[in-house]
Amino acid sequence: MSGGDSIFDENGPGLADFLPDTSSGYTAYAGESLKEPAPVEEADIIEALKTVKDPEIPVNIYDLGLIYSIASAPSGDVQIEMSLTAPGCPVAGEMPQQVANAVAALATAGRVSVTLVWDPAWTPDRMSEDAKLALDFGF
Repeated sequence: MSGGDSIFDENGPGLADFLPDTSSGYTAYAGESLKEPAPVEEADIIEALKTVKDPEIPVNIYDLGLIYSIASAPSGDVQIEMSLTAPGCPVAGEMPQQVANAVAALATAGRVSVTLVWDPAWTPDRMSEDAKLALDFGF
């Protein structure tokens, strides 16, 4: 290499090129189908979801209003749709997997899928009153 050459190409790939494309959604999976299936109680799923926190906001993802839907099948499989506070969120590629792992850790959970969606867009109105209070929002 000559003195001006660099191993880094300014027009080459950036960090975004190595992260999952979450612009049209993204699904993470955890757990396995159960040998003795039974539906998972929604209350248990919610408690598992409350163990996952957004690393930039000291509130769990459930109270932040990031969970859009929870469906528990008779087989024990669980489907969750969630969003993030913004599409450019630095944990976009990690958060769905953390959520899937937390729910899959339930003894009664089978295969868990967590799909990241952007419609409707998340707004602070989705937060629980506890989350708004913890973050000193609009009181």
